[in-house]
Amino acid sequence: MTTKVPLSELSDRMNRFRARMDAEHPRWQLAAIFSRVNQYYFTGTMQDGMLLVPRDGKPTFWVRRSFERACSESLFPDIRPMKGFRDAAQPGSATRDVIHLEAEVVPLALLERFRKYFPCQTVAALDAQVARVRAIKSPYELAILERAGRIHQRALEEEVPALLREGMSEAELGCELFSLMVRQGHQGVARFAMFGVEVMFGLFGFGENSLYPTNFDGPGGCVGLEPAAPVLGSRTRTLRKGDLVFIDIGCGVEGYHTDKTMTYFFGAQPPEELAALQRRCVDLERWLATMLKPGAVPSQIHATIMASLDPEFLHDFMGFGNRRVNFLGHGVGLQVDEPPAIAQGFDEPLTAGMVIALEPKKGVPGVGMVGIEDTFVVTPDGGRSITGNHPGLIRVG
Repeated sequence: MTTKVPLSELSDRMNRFRARMDAEHPRWQLAAIFSRVNQYYFTGTMQDGMLLVPRDGKPTFWVRRSFERACSESLFPDIRPMKGFRDAAQPGSATRDVIHLEAEVVPLALLERFRKYFPCQTVAALDAQVARVRAIKSPYELAILERAGRIHQRALEEEVPALLREGMSEAELGCELFSLMVRQGHQGVARFAMFGVEVMFGLFGFGENSLYPTNFDGPGGCVGLEPAAPVLGSRTRTLRKGDLVFIDIGCGVEGYHTDKTMTYFFGAQPPEELAALQRRCVDLERWLATMLKPGAVPSQIHATIMASLDPEFLHDFMGFGNRRVNFLGHGVGLQVDEPPAIAQGFDEPLTAGMVIALEPKKGVPGVGMVGIEDTFVVTPDGGRSITGNHPGLIRVG
């Protein structure tokens, strides 16, 4: 049975987007939204089409394929079929001064075809306005994220230890965990906003493989299946006694993601030095969580944490070698990498209902990546975890 996004939810999202555009682009005339993720946010269906939002007028979702599916899935008030942009254009309409669209998404060829039927003097971006609207989750969205978080918690905290066995490969672990989570409600895909990012499920690493360089903008590493598909995990690296196991994956339900990382130590007691580093990362996550309150400024949170760390711990913190990231956490929702980030440059205060994944991690030469990640809701009492509170480094075997 198809679950439909309520009309009240869609209307609220559109109204908040219009208000953002009015406040930040007072002279905006028309917004054109092509991203399927953003179209889903505003219409409740994910098709090949174009959502047009005029400043003075009702929005229309023009669908190339599949119009029938859009009508069956969505409660959006105005869905119309089109074969091409000509069908959506109004004959004889004057050239607009400006049209806003998703600059991070729309390729040049698509833009040129669009402007043939929707001429304008200037094209401007609306990515930031949509992102800020999406960053504040409604009770409807938070309920879905809670479901994703419960699947995530159960899978990584309770069920992974039973999957780990000596001699299995990283890829085998990934496949078994993927199958388990899909049966429990995971949607089977993890979506990212970053250009060109392909992530089948997440990062899996045994031992030093979790430090292997990747093109993914995160602290952890992953060898992957092969150079043409550096995803999931290695087919050849097998689990051995004394291995640190690193799993960093997303879990999606009805489009919405949580993000979680858990570490394990296989076949032996973790060395105390490693356990101490893990505890310190956990303490940092919990400290960060106390600061996730409405009005707190992400860049100031980042500065406070970084200033508290000694040079020895900072070495290989949030990465390994020269491959360190510049954030301590990031927003999640319809995509795993949403604003705001807990990083310099993010100076807009947090708002209740934002959902942020915190992930303090540290690379350990010869061992792998230790640390933790959980997903938190911003509340007046601080961040509330929806993916569990286990400190990680679970001993298995």
